[in-house]
Amino acid sequence: MLTRRLSLFATLALSFLLVSGAQAADTVRLATTTSTYNSGLLDYLLPKFEEDHPYQIQVIPVGTGKALRLGRDGDVDLVLTHAPAAEKAFVDADYGVEPHGVMYNDFVIVGPSGDPAGIDGGDDATSAFATLAGQGATFISRGDDSGTDKKEKHLWEEAGVTPDFEGFRAAGQGMGEVLKMASELQGYTLTDRGTWLAMKDKLDLKIMVEGDTGLFNPYQVILVNPERYDGLNTQGARALAEWLISDEGQDLIDAFRLNDKALFHASAGEKVDPTSAVHESD
Repeated sequence: MLTRRLSLFATLALSFLLVSGAQAADTVRLATTTSTYNSGLLDYLLPKFEEDHPYQIQVIPVGTGKALRLGRDGDVDLVLTHAPAAEKAFVDADYGVEPHGVMYNDFVIVGPSGDPAGIDGGDDATSAFATLAGQGATFISRGDDSGTDKKEKHLWEEAGVTPDFEGFRAAGQGMGEVLKMASELQGYTLTDRGTWLAMKDKLDLKIMVEGDTGLFNPYQVILVNPERYDGLNTQGARALAEWLISDEGQDLIDAFRLNDKALFHASAGEKVDPTSAVHESD
């Protein structure tokens, strides 16, 4: 609960913090994706870290694009994101240091049980996207430059589709809100499996397409480069990053379950083969 309260506070007070630059010496500012927040993973992990370390984690749940921009501007101490190409550019440009793979899951395409577009049971995400566009199906896009949004744009490009068809809606919202909208409108959307598993019992949707190796979804933790900015809590950020990839952190990630289902798979120090990282059922 402490972490959730801090997270909500961080979201509401972000503008003030960015202006003032003020932070307590024991506070670590973590910009991360809404998927790690909506899934409940951070509420599960971070209190365990805080119990044994002299730091409190201030979670700022935003899309990966915004998380990396916060890091690029020196407004957070570290990021936990899921967009490999954008993360590589972040590190290559010297905004981030010490990147570490932490965990992975996969993306799935979900939609209404009636499946008006006829994509249910497929395992080719690109083909499914082409069909959705061709049918003018209702599709709710994150539209927020998140890691999921970046993956979605890549799939549209691979499908040779400009996503301006009749049913396309860009929500500009986090994963949880987008899933709720898709359910209410009986539309389709792309989601990470962790958030799907955390929310599916409250949604009138089902998995339509899964198991495509192109839907692999790895997460990295990256420190903001302390040589670029003053006032970063790099010591605290490094303590959190090293804890996440430690045996303790990795075991906890693997142990995180909802309804006996693993939402994330620990992968620190591993080269994960996407063919073994995507699933065919939940």
